[in-house]
Amino acid sequence: MDSHTLELIEFSKVRALVARYAVSALGRWAAGLIEPQTDLGWVRAEQALTTEMVEALRSGLGPPLGGLADVRPEVRRAAIGGVLEAEELAELAVVLRSLGDVRRWLDRVGEQFPRLGGLAGEIWEYTGLVQAIEGCLDARGQVLDSASRRLMEIRREIVRIESRIQETLRQMLRSPEVRRILRYANFTMVGHHYVLPVAREFRGEMAGSVHRTSASQETVYVEPQAIADQSAQLVYQRSREQKEVRRILRWLSAQVGQEATGLLASLEAVGRLDLIQARARWSVDYGMSEPEVGVGGGLVLREARHPLLEELFRARAGRAAEGGDLGETKERGEVVPIDVRLGEPVSMLIVTGPNTGGKTVALKTIGLLAAMAQSGLHVPARAGSRLPIFDDVMADIGDEQSIEQSLSTFSAHVKRMVEILGRATARSLVLIDELGAGTDPVEGAALGRSLLDELDSIGCLAVVTTHLGDLKSYAFHNPRAENAAVEFDLESLRPLYRLRQGDVGQSNALAIARRLALPEHVVDRAVRYMERSRGPEMAEWDVVQRLRREAEAAREAAVAEEAEARRVREALAQKLADLHEQAEHEARMAEARQHLEPGDRVVVPRFGYDRPGRVVKVDLRRRMVLVAIGAMQWEVGLDELIPQRPRGPGMGEPAGRSRRPE
Repeated sequence: MDSHTLELIEFSKVRALVARYAVSALGRWAAGLIEPQTDLGWVRAEQALTTEMVEALRSGLGPPLGGLADVRPEVRRAAIGGVLEAEELAELAVVLRSLGDVRRWLDRVGEQFPRLGGLAGEIWEYTGLVQAIEGCLDARGQVLDSASRRLMEIRREIVRIESRIQETLRQMLRSPEVRRILRYANFTMVGHHYVLPVAREFRGEMAGSVHRTSASQETVYVEPQAIADQSAQLVYQRSREQKEVRRILRWLSAQVGQEATGLLASLEAVGRLDLIQARARWSVDYGMSEPEVGVGGGLVLREARHPLLEELFRARAGRAAEGGDLGETKERGEVVPIDVRLGEPVSMLIVTGPNTGGKTVALKTIGLLAAMAQSGLHVPARAGSRLPIFDDVMADIGDEQSIEQSLSTFSAHVKRMVEILGRATARSLVLIDELGAGTDPVEGAALGRSLLDELDSIGCLAVVTTHLGDLKSYAFHNPRAENAAVEFDLESLRPLYRLRQGDVGQSNALAIARRLALPEHVVDRAVRYMERSRGPEMAEWDVVQRLRREAEAAREAAVAEEAEARRVREALAQKLADLHEQAEHEARMAEARQHLEPGDRVVVPRFGYDRPGRVVKVDLRRRMVLVAIGAMQWEVGLDELIPQRPRGPGMGEPAGRSRRPE
């Protein structure tokens, strides 16, 4: 989709909003990659996933996404032979456990939410790797004595040496001569060295090495000569300990590296799941709905709201509430929803009305909701809204004057129109703000009509705004174009922001001038000038508008009924597809059960999904299977079992099967 248009409609702010609802860094990363897609199958699948997650959240079945740190840099480092630190491996173990929790959650909800359940195949459990790491490290990332026999022996020797050193120091402290020269009667440690706090003036009476001096220079920390040999042995054993710890970390890192391909894929898949739940949480919070999407056809938005404008008003209301300024909350604004219909036979909407009346907001709302729908996001509009899959959405909105290129406002708009006309197809959506502005009104109107003709010949859907009176009559001569107006309250002289299709917006300049007490004779003269310039064709304008309004209610009802019928048809088709998919799943499961052999891993749901067992004996004649779960064996029906999915190298084979370092 056109990157310049995405910038104009501020799609990056939509990504940021979705990211705020993500639980993990992986989800926020995935939110930053949101892009509108043009593949209908992909869009419908993503919309369905968002809808299922909304239903899961409303049922209290949110995914367990806690503890999912982004450890992909560490995994990639391990894949190329790098050695991970103990703290990094401990964090990785937490993430791996979370992956298992997510995988089991997907398995549990899969029957109720089949599309979410289908994601389980992208996330693997790494029970063996978790056991390998947790068998060597504690929760704080410290290497356990039991990580290897060699490390256990070294640490026992360190404890023995330290005990001898401490006993020697305690004997020295019992001596009055030694206690006399100490600042206080106890030993301490500087680094890995045991030292005594000797008063500065008695330094010469204590043989040994100085390891530190106090900030006041009054105390010298001396390692006595009496423990020098033992200290040397301690330093040597600690060096051996560090080498052994490094060897264990290298081994664990290698286990991670062996699983890197599948693990990275699982991490990205769980990040995508977090993105889906972020989309769903945003949908629930903002009262969104899943739009109907299809290739071609019309565009129907029912009570559509601009999500960024709603976010702005929410933020203002929140600040007002925090400051105790609740009385101003309503005046700080609320989003006025709009209804828009485009499609056969009308493919072009010409929006008119006063400045600050909401024309540009309406334009951006249409473009932003189209981009959101094609990104798998629900849209802030009522159910029954429909959006085609556009091959491109292109916009020319606002003053895009470029100082660097020395382009005037008009020239910048013409340059943008050249780009749009060169790319637009019958499946595009074109949004143009203030068509024909920035130059002489007569020439601007003529050029605007010609551009509308060109867009009409392309066959794309288009929404344009304008102030030019000549362009307001374009729809009278083209059955594929329709006028729309934004409402304005003449009593309060304030815009109402509502979009009314079929009406022509007026600038209301004369009415406003009269209410602002411009002399009556001046306003009356202006009225006569305007009526003289309107011509006979414009005299019929009001009649046409009245007829359009009379037909509006009937057409609205027809569109709503058509949308509901389409929704029911698609829901039935989806239900049929889901039943077919469920039947295929059951057939595959039955086939897998028929080929169970002793040693195969299985799950018995009534004993818990987190307690897998192994097949001991299969009796196909009786359709019974003997299954070992923990220390017990159970005879269960063949149809109760869920065979575990096969795994291969790089696809999640538990790393714990490797031998731990000796």
